[in-house]
Amino acid sequence: MTVRWLFAAAHLIALGIGLGAVWARARALQGPLDPPGLRRVFSADSWWGIAALLWIATGLVRAFAGLEKGSAYYLHNHVFWTKMALLGLILVLEVSPMLAFIRWRTLAGRGEPVDTRRAGRFARISYLEAGLVVLMVLAATAMARGYGAPGR
Repeated sequence: MTVRWLFAAAHLIALGIGLGAVWARARALQGPLDPPGLRRVFSADSWWGIAALLWIATGLVRAFAGLEKGSAYYLHNHVFWTKMALLGLILVLEVSPMLAFIRWRTLAGRGEPVDTRRAGRFARISYLEAGLVVLMVLAATAMARGYGAPGR
């Protein structure tokens, strides 16, 4: 029982970290992208990545390690698949910013100029990802109340 609670708590803590981080990243990308501004972008982006790893790891354990309702419940629940589609969309959207920020970090670390012309695009992607996270929360709370299960 304690393990289930701890995994559920970690999953929810990841939500708070992730939603705050992706929103902060979007805001930082709209500000000045001087060295302190880039540090804000990189910090928020790092927290977004940590949250994603925590969400995915705890979600997999909760869904498929027998801690919650069991994998059959999740695999036969259309709301679960909606939630996974939203996660997949976030991951697809994240590819371009992730690759760019890796390059930006490398250049900034070497003291070289960083081409930030796509910052506005990345800010819009970040806001969109925040909205998708909120939709995932709606799906998760629906599942917790039995919606999407066969026969419901």
